Amino acid sequence: MRAAIFSVHPYEVPFLDRANEKAGHDLTYLPAALSESTVPLAEGYEGVCLFVGDDASAGVLRALHAGGTRVIALRSAGFNHVDIEEADRLGMTVLRVPAYSPHAVAEHALALMMVLNRKLHRAFNRTREQNFELSGLMGFDMHGKTAGIIGTGKIGEVLCKILVGFGCRVLASDPQPNPVCEDMGVEYVSLDDLYAQSDIISLHCPLTPQTKHLINADALAKMKPNVMLINTSRGAVIDTRALINALKKGSIGSVGLDVYEEEGDLFFHDLSDQVIQDDVFVRLITFPNVLITAHQGFLTREACTAIAETTIGNLSDFAAGSTREENTVTKRLIAPAG
Repeated sequence: MRAAIFSVHPYEVPFLDRANEKAGHDLTYLPAALSESTVPLAEGYEGVCLFVGDDASAGVLRALHAGGTRVIALRSAGFNHVDIEEADRLGMTVLRVPAYSPHAVAEHALALMMVLNRKLHRAFNRTREQNFELSGLMGFDMHGKTAGIIGTGKIGEVLCKILVGFGCRVLASDPQPNPVCEDMGVEYVSLDDLYAQSDIISLHCPLTPQTKHLINADALAKMKPNVMLINTSRGAVIDTRALINALKKGSIGSVGLDVYEEEGDLFFHDLSDQVIQDDVFVRLITFPNVLITAHQGFLTREACTAIAETTIGNLSDFAAGSTREENTVTKRLIAPAG
């Protein structure tokens, strides 16, 4: 199959090439993100492969379909950047990577917690300037603290296990409680109880209409003073303006973000010589108790290997006339053209 790989980054190419050695697909690597202006690059490609910053809105999908594209293979678990209803209407198959390495994201969430708690980012900068003063670097023992996990799928489950190992009391909220988490002593509670009791809150829920701005002004007001808030799920789960207001009031102790509500124009690009036009983001990074990484939670060798292998496997399955149910986002498989 001929497939156009949009938003490809140099670190991905070796993993995709290795996964494609036996499959033998004709891959074209395109650094550009998919958008209305770049969709002509996909002309004549039966498959396109997209990342989280690509635009697969209705108009783009119609243009892809008109150009011969019949399958969209996502290099991600999330698919909120794809208009699934329009893809279904057009008879396009959308495939995803439902799980790659839950350990990668869970461990990154823990890393954000540890860096924020022990002020390692500030200590690093101080010692480079030969400032060995310890004032302002006070942290707390993770042991004995209450951690609240919102979303206990594969990633949330791994983080629960890590935090139980740290000696934390772990609370969780999820419409479908995970028996594995319950067996390790995780207590499922209402969101309000989780907000009220948790010293640390970590978000691991998908972005849906129900979870958009789940963490809003009301939710933030219900949290314990000096709570640590971690988000490695999707940026729009948090209302960023409400978060900034809470930070200005001093009610939030620290915030660690690997995602941002409007990250599409920022993340995965080198903007070091430019003036960032997103005033909300610029305000967010001025807070000394906010730590932001640019959507790198998945970035481990193991996760990149799994993403590439599943993506190439999805293309091969489609070419063979069938797809795996757990990887298929759209309602049905349409047999490939030709």
